[in-house]
Amino acid sequence: MAIVTKPSKFAKYGRPTLAWVVGLLFFFPIFWMVVTSFKTDADAVKPEHLIWFTPTLENYLNMTENYDYWRFAGNSVITAVFATVFTLFVGIPCAYAMAFNPSRATKDVLMWMLSTKMLPAAAVLYPMTFITKSAGLFDTHFLIIMVLSLINMPIVIWMLFTYFKEIPKDIIEAGQMDGVSTWGEIKEILIPLAWGGIASTALLCFIFCWNEAYWTVRLTTTDAATLSKLIEGNRAPEGLFFGRLSAVSAAAVGPIVVLGWFCQKQLVQGLTFGAVK
Repeated sequence: MAIVTKPSKFAKYGRPTLAWVVGLLFFFPIFWMVVTSFKTDADAVKPEHLIWFTPTLENYLNMTENYDYWRFAGNSVITAVFATVFTLFVGIPCAYAMAFNPSRATKDVLMWMLSTKMLPAAAVLYPMTFITKSAGLFDTHFLIIMVLSLINMPIVIWMLFTYFKEIPKDIIEAGQMDGVSTWGEIKEILIPLAWGGIASTALLCFIFCWNEAYWTVRLTTTDAATLSKLIEGNRAPEGLFFGRLSAVSAAAVGPIVVLGWFCQKQLVQGLTFGAVK
Protein backbone atom coordinates (compact mmCIF):
# COMPACT_ATOMS: atom_id res chain seq x y z
CA MET A 1 0.00 0.00 0.00
CA ALA A 2 1.45 3.31 -1.06
CA ILE A 3 2.04 5.90 1.64
CA VAL A 4 0.83 9.38 0.72
CA THR A 5 2.83 12.08 2.45
CA LYS A 6 1.21 15.40 3.25
CA PRO A 7 3.09 18.35 1.72
CA SER A 8 4.78 20.65 4.21
CA LYS A 9 3.66 24.23 4.75
CA PHE A 10 6.81 25.48 3.02
CA ALA A 11 6.08 23.41 -0.07
CA LYS A 12 2.46 24.58 -0.07
CA TYR A 13 2.91 28.27 0.70
CA GLY A 14 6.61 29.10 0.90
CA ARG A 15 7.71 27.98 -2.56
CA PRO A 16 4.89 29.79 -4.46
CA THR A 17 5.53 32.92 -2.41
CA LEU A 18 9.27 32.74 -3.07
CA ALA A 19 8.62 32.21 -6.78
CA TRP A 20 6.35 35.28 -6.90
CA VAL A 21 8.92 37.39 -5.06
CA VAL A 22 11.70 36.37 -7.47
CA GLY A 23 9.44 36.97 -10.47
CA LEU A 24 8.45 40.43 -9.25
CA LEU A 25 12.10 41.32 -8.60
CA PHE A 26 13.01 40.43 -12.18
CA PHE A 27 9.98 42.30 -13.56
CA PHE A 28 10.47 45.42 -11.44
CA PRO A 29 13.01 47.14 -13.78
CA ILE A 30 10.56 46.84 -16.68
CA PHE A 31 7.73 48.12 -14.50
CA TRP A 32 9.79 51.10 -13.32
CA MET A 33 10.87 51.90 -16.87
CA VAL A 34 7.23 52.00 -17.99
CA VAL A 35 6.29 54.21 -15.04
CA THR A 36 9.16 56.59 -15.77
CA SER A 37 8.09 56.85 -19.40
CA PHE A 38 5.04 58.80 -18.21
CA LYS A 39 7.23 61.41 -16.49
CA THR A 40 8.73 64.47 -18.10
CA ASP A 41 12.50 64.62 -18.45
CA ALA A 42 12.62 67.08 -15.54
CA ASP A 43 10.44 64.95 -13.26
CA ALA A 44 12.40 61.79 -14.06
CA VAL A 45 15.53 63.11 -12.34
CA LYS A 46 13.88 64.80 -9.34
CA PRO A 47 13.76 62.73 -6.13
CA GLU A 48 10.54 64.42 -5.01
CA HIS A 49 8.79 63.00 -8.12
CA LEU A 50 10.09 59.48 -7.59
CA ILE A 51 6.63 58.11 -6.80
CA TRP A 52 4.16 61.01 -6.94
CA PHE A 53 4.05 62.81 -10.27
CA THR A 54 1.64 64.02 -12.92
CA PRO A 55 1.45 61.45 -15.76
CA THR A 56 1.94 62.73 -19.29
CA LEU A 57 2.07 61.27 -22.80
CA GLU A 58 4.56 63.91 -23.92
CA ASN A 59 7.39 61.41 -24.32
CA TYR A 60 5.35 59.04 -26.48
CA LEU A 61 4.06 61.85 -28.69
CA ASN A 62 7.57 63.21 -29.05
CA MET A 63 8.89 59.76 -29.89
CA THR A 64 6.37 59.05 -32.65
CA GLU A 65 6.44 62.56 -34.16
CA ASN A 66 10.16 63.40 -34.04
CA TYR A 67 12.04 60.10 -33.96
CA ASP A 68 10.33 58.06 -36.70
CA TYR A 69 9.53 55.27 -34.28
CA TRP A 70 7.34 53.24 -36.65
CA ARG A 71 10.10 52.86 -39.24
CA PHE A 72 12.47 51.44 -36.63
CA ALA A 73 9.70 49.22 -35.24
CA GLY A 74 8.90 47.96 -38.74
CA ASN A 75 12.54 47.05 -39.30
CA SER A 76 12.58 45.17 -35.99
CA VAL A 77 9.49 43.20 -36.99
CA ILE A 78 10.85 42.38 -40.45
CA THR A 79 14.26 41.22 -39.28
CA ALA A 80 12.99 39.30 -36.23
CA VAL A 81 10.19 37.48 -38.09
CA PHE A 82 12.20 36.53 -41.17
CA ALA A 83 15.26 35.54 -39.11
CA THR A 84 13.08 33.30 -36.93
CA VAL A 85 11.38 31.68 -39.92
CA PHE A 86 14.68 31.08 -41.73
CA THR A 87 16.32 29.70 -38.58
CA LEU A 88 13.48 27.23 -38.06
CA PHE A 89 13.44 26.34 -41.76
CA VAL A 90 17.07 25.26 -41.51
CA GLY A 91 17.10 24.13 -37.88
CA ILE A 92 14.19 21.66 -37.99
CA PRO A 93 15.70 19.40 -40.72
CA CYS A 94 19.13 19.63 -39.06
CA ALA A 95 17.78 18.63 -35.66
CA TYR A 96 15.67 15.90 -37.28
CA ALA A 97 18.72 14.38 -38.98
CA MET A 98 20.81 14.51 -35.80
CA ALA A 99 18.05 13.07 -33.61
CA PHE A 100 16.89 10.18 -35.81
CA ASN A 101 19.87 9.50 -38.07
CA PRO A 102 22.91 10.22 -35.89
CA SER A 103 26.46 9.44 -36.92
CA ARG A 104 29.71 9.20 -35.01
CA ALA A 105 30.32 12.90 -35.68
CA THR A 106 26.92 14.11 -34.46
CA LYS A 107 28.06 14.89 -30.91
CA ASP A 108 31.18 16.63 -32.22
CA VAL A 109 29.10 18.75 -34.58
CA LEU A 110 26.72 19.73 -31.77
CA MET A 111 29.63 20.69 -29.52
CA TRP A 112 31.26 22.67 -32.34
CA MET A 113 28.02 24.54 -32.96
CA LEU A 114 27.73 25.34 -29.27
CA SER A 115 31.37 26.50 -29.15
CA THR A 116 30.62 29.18 -31.75
CA LYS A 117 28.59 30.98 -29.07
CA MET A 118 31.82 31.41 -27.10
CA LEU A 119 33.44 33.51 -29.83
CA PRO A 120 33.58 37.19 -28.81
CA ALA A 121 31.46 39.20 -31.23
CA ALA A 122 34.00 42.03 -31.23
CA ALA A 123 36.60 39.67 -32.70
CA VAL A 124 34.77 39.52 -36.04
CA LEU A 125 33.20 42.98 -36.06
CA TYR A 126 35.78 44.75 -38.23
CA PRO A 127 36.18 41.90 -40.78
CA MET A 128 32.39 41.63 -40.97
CA THR A 129 32.02 45.39 -41.48
CA PHE A 130 34.71 45.47 -44.18
CA ILE A 131 33.29 42.48 -46.08
CA THR A 132 29.69 43.66 -45.96
CA LYS A 133 30.58 47.17 -47.10
CA SER A 134 32.67 45.78 -49.97
CA ALA A 135 29.80 43.50 -51.02
CA GLY A 136 27.22 46.28 -50.76
CA LEU A 137 25.28 44.49 -48.01
CA PHE A 138 25.91 46.94 -45.20
CA ASP A 139 22.73 48.40 -43.68
CA THR A 140 20.38 45.97 -45.44
CA HIS A 141 17.61 43.74 -44.11
CA PHE A 142 19.21 40.73 -45.78
CA LEU A 143 22.44 41.18 -43.82
CA ILE A 144 20.71 41.58 -40.46
CA ILE A 145 18.45 38.58 -41.11
CA MET A 146 21.42 36.37 -42.02
CA VAL A 147 23.48 37.52 -39.04
CA LEU A 148 20.62 37.00 -36.58
CA SER A 149 19.89 33.58 -38.06
CA LEU A 150 23.50 32.44 -37.77
CA ILE A 151 23.76 33.74 -34.21
CA ASN A 152 20.68 31.84 -33.02
CA MET A 153 21.07 28.71 -35.15
CA PRO A 154 23.12 26.73 -32.57
CA ILE A 155 20.62 27.37 -29.77
CA VAL A 156 17.65 26.53 -32.00
CA ILE A 157 19.18 23.26 -33.20
CA TRP A 158 20.15 22.25 -29.68
CA MET A 159 16.65 22.93 -28.36
CA LEU A 160 14.91 21.16 -31.23
CA PHE A 161 17.34 18.23 -30.97
CA THR A 162 16.38 17.83 -27.31
CA TYR A 163 12.65 17.93 -28.11
CA PHE A 164 12.95 15.53 -31.04
CA LYS A 165 14.91 13.00 -28.98
CA GLU A 166 11.82 12.62 -26.76
CA ILE A 167 9.82 11.28 -29.74
CA PRO A 168 10.03 7.47 -30.07
CA LYS A 169 12.01 6.49 -33.14
CA ASP A 170 9.52 3.67 -33.78
CA ILE A 171 6.96 6.24 -34.93
CA ILE A 172 9.35 7.58 -37.57
CA GLU A 173 10.27 4.06 -38.67
CA ALA A 174 6.57 3.17 -38.98
CA GLY A 175 6.13 6.13 -41.31
CA GLN A 176 9.10 5.01 -43.37
CA MET A 177 7.59 1.53 -43.71
CA ASP A 178 4.39 3.15 -45.01
CA GLY A 179 6.41 4.87 -47.74
CA VAL A 180 6.38 8.38 -46.30
CA SER A 181 9.10 10.60 -47.72
CA THR A 182 11.60 12.48 -45.56
CA TRP A 183 9.67 15.72 -46.00
CA GLY A 184 6.47 13.84 -45.17
CA GLU A 185 8.02 12.54 -41.95
CA ILE A 186 8.90 16.07 -40.91
CA LYS A 187 5.61 17.63 -41.98
CA GLU A 188 3.09 14.93 -41.05
CA ILE A 189 4.74 13.17 -38.09
CA LEU A 190 7.49 15.21 -36.49
CA ILE A 191 5.99 18.73 -36.43
CA PRO A 192 2.54 17.67 -35.07
CA LEU A 193 4.19 15.65 -32.29
CA ALA A 194 6.73 18.32 -31.35
CA TRP A 195 4.76 21.48 -32.08
CA GLY A 196 4.94 22.60 -28.43
CA GLY A 197 8.73 22.46 -28.44
CA ILE A 198 8.91 24.12 -31.85
CA ALA A 199 6.62 26.94 -30.68
CA SER A 200 8.72 27.49 -27.56
CA THR A 201 11.90 27.51 -29.63
CA ALA A 202 10.40 29.94 -32.15
CA LEU A 203 9.29 32.31 -29.38
CA LEU A 204 12.73 32.27 -27.76
CA CYS A 205 14.44 32.80 -31.11
CA PHE A 206 12.15 35.72 -31.92
CA ILE A 207 12.90 37.36 -28.56
CA PHE A 208 16.65 36.94 -29.11
CA CYS A 209 16.36 38.46 -32.60
CA TRP A 210 14.21 41.34 -31.36
CA ASN A 211 16.55 42.16 -28.48
CA GLU A 212 19.82 41.82 -30.40
CA ALA A 213 21.66 45.13 -30.10
CA TYR A 214 25.33 44.57 -30.81
CA TRP A 215 25.07 43.63 -34.47
CA THR A 216 21.97 45.64 -35.34
CA VAL A 217 23.61 48.81 -34.01
CA ARG A 218 26.97 48.28 -35.70
CA LEU A 219 25.85 46.89 -39.04
CA THR A 220 23.14 49.48 -39.75
CA THR A 221 22.85 53.24 -40.12
CA THR A 222 19.36 54.20 -41.34
CA ASP A 223 17.73 51.86 -43.87
CA ALA A 224 17.70 48.65 -41.80
CA ALA A 225 18.09 50.22 -38.35
CA THR A 226 15.98 48.58 -35.64
CA LEU A 227 14.65 49.79 -32.31
CA SER A 228 18.02 48.98 -30.74
CA LYS A 229 19.57 51.62 -32.97
CA LEU A 230 16.87 54.10 -31.96
CA ILE A 231 17.53 53.49 -28.27
CA GLU A 232 21.29 53.70 -28.76
CA GLY A 233 20.94 56.96 -30.66
CA ASN A 234 18.91 58.53 -27.85
CA ARG A 235 21.09 57.57 -24.92
CA ALA A 236 21.01 59.90 -21.96
CA PRO A 237 23.61 60.40 -19.21
CA GLU A 238 20.93 59.50 -16.70
CA GLY A 239 20.59 55.99 -18.17
CA LEU A 240 17.65 53.93 -19.43
CA PHE A 241 15.31 55.31 -16.75
CA PHE A 242 15.42 58.84 -18.15
CA GLY A 243 11.94 60.07 -19.14
CA ARG A 244 12.27 60.31 -22.91
CA LEU A 245 14.47 57.24 -23.24
CA SER A 246 12.15 55.23 -21.00
CA ALA A 247 9.32 55.90 -23.45
CA VAL A 248 11.43 54.61 -26.33
CA SER A 249 12.55 51.58 -24.33
CA ALA A 250 9.04 50.85 -23.07
CA ALA A 251 7.66 51.02 -26.61
CA ALA A 252 10.41 48.63 -27.72
CA VAL A 253 9.92 46.14 -24.88
CA GLY A 254 6.11 46.31 -24.87
CA PRO A 255 5.48 44.11 -27.94
CA ILE A 256 7.78 41.41 -26.57
CA VAL A 257 6.00 41.35 -23.19
CA VAL A 258 2.57 41.16 -24.86
CA LEU A 259 3.71 38.55 -27.39
CA GLY A 260 5.35 36.42 -24.71
CA TRP A 261 2.24 36.52 -22.52
CA PHE A 262 -0.09 35.72 -25.43
CA CYS A 263 2.04 32.88 -26.79
CA GLN A 264 2.52 31.37 -23.35
CA LYS A 265 -1.24 31.47 -22.74
CA GLN A 266 -2.04 29.90 -26.10
CA LEU A 267 0.67 27.28 -25.65
CA VAL A 268 -0.61 26.23 -22.22
CA GLN A 269 -4.20 26.08 -23.52
CA GLY A 270 -3.08 23.98 -26.48
CA LEU A 271 -1.15 21.57 -24.31
CA THR A 272 -4.05 21.26 -21.87
CA PHE A 273 -6.54 20.70 -24.69
CA GLY A 274 -4.25 18.07 -26.21
CA ALA A 275 -3.89 16.26 -22.89
CA VAL A 276 -7.66 16.24 -22.29
CA LYS A 277 -8.40 15.19 -25.80
